[in-house]
Amino acid sequence: MDKVVHFEIPVDDADRARAFYGAAFDWGLQPMEGYDYTLALTTPIDGKTQVPTEPGAINGGLAPRTAETPTPRIVIQVDSIDESLKKIEAEGGMAVSPRAEMPGMGAYAYFKDTEGNLLGLWETL
Repeated sequence: MDKVVHFEIPVDDADRARAFYGAAFDWGLQPMEGYDYTLALTTPIDGKTQVPTEPGAINGGLAPRTAETPTPRIVIQVDSIDESLKKIEAEGGMAVSPRAEMPGMGAYAYFKDTEGNLLGLWETL
């Protein structure tokens, strides 16, 4: 069973969004060096693996809003993005972006389900 492991919130102004989510929810917000992306820590993490220490809790991120990613989305961890995209398309979904790697971390892709919802896939390297 593939699990929901992450969320992403699109933003138009990263500084404004970090100020809002930090003040409104007391999230730890960490801009990622070299990426236009901010990690949103909503729950404590293990210092080694960066995995949430509370069962069922997930962390997320703030990412630039684009035409392809205009709404908040959940991210599902899979063993293989390429195989998952094949299954998604066989079941009537549609790939929105191909597999893209984040060196040293993993890979991601976006897809639309049969209801038109945009979701993400994550593959840990």
